[in-house]
Amino acid sequence: MERNIILFDTPVRDLLYPFTHTRPIAECRVGILKIREKWERWLGKAVSHFTVQHLQDKYPLKLGNESTVNILISGHLLPDAGLVAAIEALLPDEELYVDNRLVAKVALGKDVQLLPARARKNYSGKVLGIHKPWDIFALNDVAIRNDFKLLTEGRESAPIPEGNTVINPSAVFIEPGAEVQCSVLNASTGPIYIGADAVIMEGNLIRGPFAMGEKAVLKMGSRIYGATTLGPYCTGGGEIKNTVMFGYSNKGHDGYIGDAVIGEWCNLGAGTNCSNLKNNASDVKVWMEATASVASAGTKCGVLMGDYSRTGIGTLLNTGTVLGVSCNVFGGIMPPKYVGSFSWAIGDDIVRYRKEEALKDAAAWMKMKGREMEDAERAMLQYLYQETVHVNL
Repeated sequence: MERNIILFDTPVRDLLYPFTHTRPIAECRVGILKIREKWERWLGKAVSHFTVQHLQDKYPLKLGNESTVNILISGHLLPDAGLVAAIEALLPDEELYVDNRLVAKVALGKDVQLLPARARKNYSGKVLGIHKPWDIFALNDVAIRNDFKLLTEGRESAPIPEGNTVINPSAVFIEPGAEVQCSVLNASTGPIYIGADAVIMEGNLIRGPFAMGEKAVLKMGSRIYGATTLGPYCTGGGEIKNTVMFGYSNKGHDGYIGDAVIGEWCNLGAGTNCSNLKNNASDVKVWMEATASVASAGTKCGVLMGDYSRTGIGTLLNTGTVLGVSCNVFGGIMPPKYVGSFSWAIGDDIVRYRKEEALKDAAAWMKMKGREMEDAERAMLQYLYQETVHVNL
């Protein structure tokens, strides 16, 4: 019988704003790969998403027929050998739980339901997953290591070009077409993965674990600490530490970001700096949009920036700053720690982005990376604009 793999969103998605405003949970990148891509490699099959309505057009749900075996898996969990084996051992009308939370279920038919199944099994192994936005960078070290093994096992790296200084070359993997010039690659602290057609310009200092996606660029003289990921088509520069850039975003100039997550289609202007540690070393409090309250992110948390957001030249961002979707922050004055989606922030002065201008600017940033905005993306942003409630702290 045909297997149909579906990654479903749980209520955890509301705690992962601003990133899940514009994607299902499993489209978040942790490590080298998105969560969806990890499951597809582990299961050997393409998957689809069961998510909220305003995202379903962009991320369509695949349905089978009456004899289809639907395997539904919680989209915020990271796969490993033990968890995959437990899920594949499930029979139709069986569920798998961890600590009384649904992990997976198997159901027959052409309809997708999350109603209780006939039989329930418990999984006692350790399960990693993202539950809060800062989990993305907190898990990035282990996720890069796991993805590196998944992507490179049984394969041979392209040759490391002469003129580079390499420590522990066996933990460096370069995909075909990548360029690496006159840089220091230190993989003694973790693997270094350089994607297809990526470019590392001269004079970079890179300390693993580190990953670059397809056609990402690292500009001259950058200082990169682990565990950092530059997603596909990203541009990195300056000083970056323990940061995940999902894809198609730029931090191409001097300035520091650390313990941070940057969504897609973002741009950090020259001299943008974020604080990731409070002066008294106390816990960083982060505004949680879904609960309208703050939560502790531990002692280190930089900026959490939603898709299509930008900062102007010389922007300073406070510890634990959250920028929503399509924010324009500029003026050289530190903005509030929370700037709601579709806002212009000039220091404490917050104004609402005009809808058509926000859509036009978002499309322009996509075009700079060679992409045209699709109808489903435009409809998603229009829906979010209408639903946005501004609370700026």
